[in-house]
Amino acid sequence: MSAVTSRDGTTIVYERSRSGPAVIIVDGAFCSRAFGPSPKLAPLLARHFTVYAYDRRGRWRSGDTPPYSPAREVEDLAALIQAAGGSASLVGLSSGGALSLEAAASGLPIEKVVAYEPPYVDDTGERGGAAHEGRIAALLAAGNRGGAVKYFMKDMVGAPAPMVVMMRLMPWVWRKLEAVAHTLPYDARIMTQFRIPRARFACVPVPVLMMNGTKTDPRLREAARTVASVVPGAQYRELEGQTHNVNPRVLTPAVVEFFSR
Repeated sequence: MSAVTSRDGTTIVYERSRSGPAVIIVDGAFCSRAFGPSPKLAPLLARHFTVYAYDRRGRWRSGDTPPYSPAREVEDLAALIQAAGGSASLVGLSSGGALSLEAAASGLPIEKVVAYEPPYVDDTGERGGAAHEGRIAALLAAGNRGGAVKYFMKDMVGAPAPMVVMMRLMPWVWRKLEAVAHTLPYDARIMTQFRIPRARFACVPVPVLMMNGTKTDPRLREAARTVASVVPGAQYRELEGQTHNVNPRVLTPAVVEFFSR
């Protein structure tokens, strides 16, 4: 386990698996090196790349310096890229895909970006995306971490109600979600009211591969296609049989193919 210091003094903890060009995994909401796809995805990618799996600020071993801003998370990535030798490619999952695209648009020395299903589920502005951040902040201020998790999953991202119920019936999982509930407003900020920042993404200067699963929410499929049409020269690909919870063994070959061209 290693660490870098971000521009605002925040400690960002990461693990490195060395085997080739640098690749940084950028997790989505709730996830870290200890929970989510990274623990399985990192060793698969490490057969081909030098993989950096890190805890986004406020999660597990990394620090969290207020006030929060998406720009601070871009600075976290800048510090990691510097530690990786000055350039790297990014694999962004869910809201981590949105963060990866924002980092590329910010001009960081990024080689390529793979973004899997950034959840722009309110692109028309009809679902009240602007109100979500305030609602989840109010739940957290009241100490209702479980309510914040449920609201994020069901009302913000649109996860089916049975899925939320099932996760609540797995206390070993639900406790991990509640532990990082305070970072949910961070993801809401990164997702720009869950609407695609078209003008911003039109400035992305590096090769991008947008992906989604064939069995995922139709809104996520449409969002991936739309982002691919906005980012100059971006490629688009669907992964057969996959949902938002993508199987790392299915994702890895597509990432390797794109990064190895």
